[in-house]
Amino acid sequence: METFFNFFQSHFPALIHYKYLFIFLGAAIEGMNTTILAGFLASIASISLWPAFFICLTGEVINGFAWYAVGYYAGSKPIDKWGRKDKKSRKIIEKVEEYFKRYSGRAILFAKITWSLTIATMITAGSFKYDLKRFALYNFLGSVMWIGMVFFVGFFFGQSYKFLFDYLKNFVFIFIFLGGAIALGYILKIIFRSAFIRSLFLADRIKEFSDKLKNGIDKFLSDEE
Repeated sequence: METFFNFFQSHFPALIHYKYLFIFLGAAIEGMNTTILAGFLASIASISLWPAFFICLTGEVINGFAWYAVGYYAGSKPIDKWGRKDKKSRKIIEKVEEYFKRYSGRAILFAKITWSLTIATMITAGSFKYDLKRFALYNFLGSVMWIGMVFFVGFFFGQSYKFLFDYLKNFVFIFIFLGGAIALGYILKIIFRSAFIRSLFLADRIKEFSDKLKNGIDKFLSDEE
């Protein structure tokens, strides 16, 4: 691990000197990859655990407020622009807005936890002028859960690397383990996003099924007569 750290110290000294600043900026702008990296580095003791965690959390919370501000001042125009791309996008955006109108706080929380349509949900909250105190609460709670989960993924892979360090002394394996952590993060993101979108359309599917069942029963009874 010293070889890995010395490599970055000699080639990218600014990254080492301002590491917490870069983690904060990465968490606020990009999010997932930075948080996984922070968890990994904390696990191998390249950075301090709790400062890194709270910096990532702060960046994620600020990210939520930033997209809320976009919706608050720009209205629904950013979402409308994205939603005009195709029919599927329009349906998803409509469902996000409908879901937010019905559940508001729960929508913010679920969007944060699953990292599914998060930007669209935050912008929707802002465009609807959702109560800022309530938004702050759900944004914070969702951020804590999401950062905790993603940070743990990076931390777990870092611990796995430390366990095998005596056998894998080449620092190239650090990138392999880190790549595995990021890949797992994307897999979880895809799974959660798919489940969240399916849940948005679940009520429509249930209604469609019940209508078909009702029509079938009515037809059967009319044929019997």
